Amino acid sequence: MAGAAGGALVPLAARATQDARAPMAHDPALPVDVTLRVNGQDKHLSLDPRTTVLDALREHLKLTGSKKGCDHGQCGACTVLIGDRRVVSCLTLALAAEGQEITTIEGLATDDRLHPMQQAFVDNDAFQCGYCTPGQIMSAIACVKEGHAGTDADIREYMSGNICRCAAYPNIVAAVKQAAPEIMKG
Repeated sequence: MAGAAGGALVPLAARATQDARAPMAHDPALPVDVTLRVNGQDKHLSLDPRTTVLDALREHLKLTGSKKGCDHGQCGACTVLIGDRRVVSCLTLALAAEGQEITTIEGLATDDRLHPMQQAFVDNDAFQCGYCTPGQIMSAIACVKEGHAGTDADIREYMSGNICRCAAYPNIVAAVKQAAPEIMKG
């Protein structure tokens, strides 16, 4: 019995020596510095490493166009473009987006001219309450750029991750079809 107890002490002593030599772990609750490139501008932030892109945009940069809908990545209200890829920003950590271009609804219009997809949404009355509209527009731009705007069925399939509780879907499809040629040539 004494041998068993003595044997247990050796590994503990060895572990204590190893721990003393190990570098201090970063406290995950402490803020980290991050630079996000949002709508063509670098934004330097100090964030909790668990901060999502959505919360960085809304709470730290005051860009409130992207909406917090379900906060589970199921409704699409928070959709932004990272690179040319659409992402649900409520499930994407801000640290993971560092070094990539983040485009939000606020970054689409130039001067006094709406982006072609924004204009198509207006022209086709492709919104009702408007809550989902920013995410719908961002997803629609990606849908076109991905080459999925050829048919109504394709548009419906590739926009299916964006929920419109007001059921403006036929108008959204019409808007995507209207804007697609101009987006593809530009």
